[in-house]
This record gives sequence, structure tokens and C-alpha cells, in this order.
Amino acid sequence: MKKKLLSILLATTMTFSVLCGCGGASEEATTEAPAETATESTEEKVGAQIEVQEEALTDVAVEGDFSDAELTVFIFAQDHEKAVYQSLIDKFSESTGATVTFEVTTSDEYGQKILAYKAADDMPDIFYTGPEAVPANVDDGYLLPLDDYVDAEVVANLWGGVNGAYRYDGVTAGNGEGSLYCLPKDFSTFAFAYNKTMFDEAGLEYPDPANPYTWEEFLEVCKQLTKDTDGDGEIDQWGTANALQWALDAFIYTNGGHFLNEDYTQVVIDGQEEFIEAFQYFADLTCKHGVTPTVEQDTALGGYQRWLDGQIGFYACGTWDVGAFMDKNTFPYEWDLCAWPVGKTGVSMTRNGSVGFSVSADTEYPEAAAALITLFSTDLEGQRVLSGETTGVSLQMPNIMDYAKGDYKAKVADGSIPYASNIDVIYNYLEGTDKYEGIFVETAYTYNADWWNAFLSGGYEYVLNGEMTAAEYCAQVQPAMQEALDAANEMKAAAAN
Repeated sequence: MKKKLLSILLATTMTFSVLCGCGGASEEATTEAPAETATESTEEKVGAQIEVQEEALTDVAVEGDFSDAELTVFIFAQDHEKAVYQSLIDKFSESTGATVTFEVTTSDEYGQKILAYKAADDMPDIFYTGPEAVPANVDDGYLLPLDDYVDAEVVANLWGGVNGAYRYDGVTAGNGEGSLYCLPKDFSTFAFAYNKTMFDEAGLEYPDPANPYTWEEFLEVCKQLTKDTDGDGEIDQWGTANALQWALDAFIYTNGGHFLNEDYTQVVIDGQEEFIEAFQYFADLTCKHGVTPTVEQDTALGGYQRWLDGQIGFYACGTWDVGAFMDKNTFPYEWDLCAWPVGKTGVSMTRNGSVGFSVSADTEYPEAAAALITLFSTDLEGQRVLSGETTGVSLQMPNIMDYAKGDYKAKVADGSIPYASNIDVIYNYLEGTDKYEGIFVETAYTYNADWWNAFLSGGYEYVLNGEMTAAEYCAQVQPAMQEALDAANEMKAAAAN
């Protein structure tokens, strides 16, 4: 109990790290304030379109009698995701007799609510945990090892990167060693999307996914897409919008930069040419070239909403966003996927991520809980529902490699599953090619994400608005980042002892 209380006191940033890998909700929900001018939220617009039909669940069934089990599931999700998961829960209860309470919150509120559960020492039976949060949650006694409850052969058919990400041997996480503590909600990537309608209006050729833009080429295209469309003297259409919290790493890593040294003990951004060059390029898109909304404009209306409103040429697209972007009521423009532009490495890079279904170490019903997360994560019929084959609404890429590379991809190609035509962009980041690489960002390998939060809270907006250079900011913020990283490593050492 003493270690659990220490974990709770540490807190918000530890559980916030659960959200940094990927999303059951749009990543923008944790970074952009809702705009008062928006007439209807994305969740409302998408959620209004989703009603899972019974025939979509015909083949879904779970073996076992769990009629004595009473489970609580707590996750974050958009309304359209909630509807699909509720349908699976209903089938689970129908098949097994289990009673399931389903609680959903938003991604930005999830961390605080999990802390409240921890403080009350009353954890849900099933909840989300990201790879970077596994070690601390295991050390503090919150997570049940799943090895005795899941099929090893089924787990082996998951994407390799995500399979290893949820294993922990008590010392090191993410290296594929040790017990398995989560089944993935998904294995996702932060690809790049572009508005084809805007390209057509500007008379521009579409991006070639086989040959990603260089930074210079990307800037020139963004300049041609940035316009005053109504002639009032104010820019109201921009080439791109990049939330630093989610997009900066794509520029840093493709330029050969990194935040930490190889053993994740030192922050190394001060004076690092590759990092500073990438950060300055990223900032100059806003403060020098004006091809993104300013900091003030982004505060008034976030990039995600501007993208949905047809004001942005390029925007990040998580695999969880595809269902929304394919819905004409939500996004009434033609669009497709492309690669992030490349820096010095010549390889387009972005973050891969995941969030996992974990089972409370204190659950009274481990078999029932494991059966339910298996339905969510590794059951073929469940994956057909969640990836859109039976519902027509894609929430994610399939977790099962055989299905993802076989029937699923074939059905996307023939139009049976609605998806962007350049779906290979997603596969390229998940698997890696000579021109694409998806990676887990460095927070996945440190005991918590406090050092990253120090970077975000140090005043980076002054770089974006031109009041400070990237080099000046890196020199200013590195000591605070290092202090946070040192504290995390001390916590890791204490937990190991």
C-alpha cells in the first residue's frame, strides 16, 4: 500500500503518459481547447451517424460461463467508439452471463479519473494502460500478469512491436522480455493526411506516397496552399497545422535528432544540431513562413477543427481518425494519406503508438476480465467489428497480423471496407521500409513522461511565435527536463530494490 500511495502522489503526469502513445480518442482532445465558434463537436457529428446493427455482430460469441462475474470497464473514447464497444460488451454479456458496467470518459479527463480510482483503492477490473506506464503500474501492484489467461499463439500473431511493448521483466520494459501485462486496444501510427479538394483547387499534383516530400518541397507546397480565400486581407486557409505535442517528433527523428542519450539517462537537446535544426524548421513554418495558424489563431480554433472545416492542407491522421474522416457529414472533402516530409535521414518518420487493455491485479474475476479484453483485442470476429468490416466504421487497424495483411487489406482494396486509398502509408509505418519508419517515442522507454512534460511546459510557444530561437529554448529548458528525468530514474531504481 505504501508504494501505491507514493504512486498516487507522484501523479498526473504518470497517468497522462497512458494517453501519449495513441488514441481511443483523437489526440487533439488532450491538446486543443474546444472552440466556442464550433457549432457541433466532432464526437457529436460522428456519434450521430453510428448505430451498430445486430447483423454486424452475428458471428461474435464468447465461450464460457461467467454468470457470477461483475466487471467494470473504464476507458476513454469518442461517441462512435463507445457505441461499437458497447455492442461487443452486450454480446459478451449475452454469451457468458456476465454483468458489465461500462464507463467512458474523454482522453483529457482519463488520467485524473484513474488517479481518483487509485486514491480510493478501488480500481476498475479493466482499464487502459500505455506501454510507457506499464513498469510503474506493475511495480505499484496495479496490473495482473496475463500469461496464464491468454492464448500464447494468438498473442504471437499480434504486430511484433506492440507484442513486446507490453512485456516487463521487472527491470526493463518494451524489449519483449518478461510477463505480458496488456492486450493492445490497437497498434496505431500517426500518419499524414492531405485535403485533395484543396490540391485540386490550387492545381497541385497530389503527394507521391512512394517519394515523400523533402522539407524544402513541403514548404513550397504549403505556401501554395496558404491563401486569403475571401479577399478580406486575412489568411483563412493554411498549408498545414501541427500541434507540437504530437507532430514535432516526426520532424526531430527524420532529421536524426533525439531527446535523450542511448541509455535514457541524459537529456541531450542543448547544442544538438539535428534537434535544433528540426525544431527551428518546425517553428518557422508558423513564425517565419506563415503556412500554419499562429499560436493565437490555434488557441481560438484548434488545428483539428480547422482541418474538419476544410481550412488546412495537411494534418496528422491517426488510425483511429479514419472513421471520422471517411464520414462525409464530418469531413465533406476528398482526402488521402501521404508521408511526413523527410529531413537529413531521408526516411519519413512518425510515432507509432498503442494503448492497452489491462486487468486490475485486484479483480475478483480474472478469467472473465481476460476473456472480455480478448474479445476487444485478439478475437477475429471482434477485430472484424472494430476495424470496420462488419460495421462499415473503421476504429483501428486490426491487431491480428494475418487478418490485417490478408482479408482486411483485400477488402479495403475492393471497397468493402471504407478507408483512404493510400492505406499502404499506414502499413509502411507499422512495418518499416527503406523510406518509412514508425517508432515508439522516447517516453516509452523512461519510467515516466515528466521530462517530456517539462519540455512542453517551459514556454515552447515563444519559439513558435518567433520571440525565442529553438537553440535558446533548448538551452533554457534542458535543466528542468534533466531534473525530471533524474527523479524518474531514481524512482525506477527504488522500485527495483
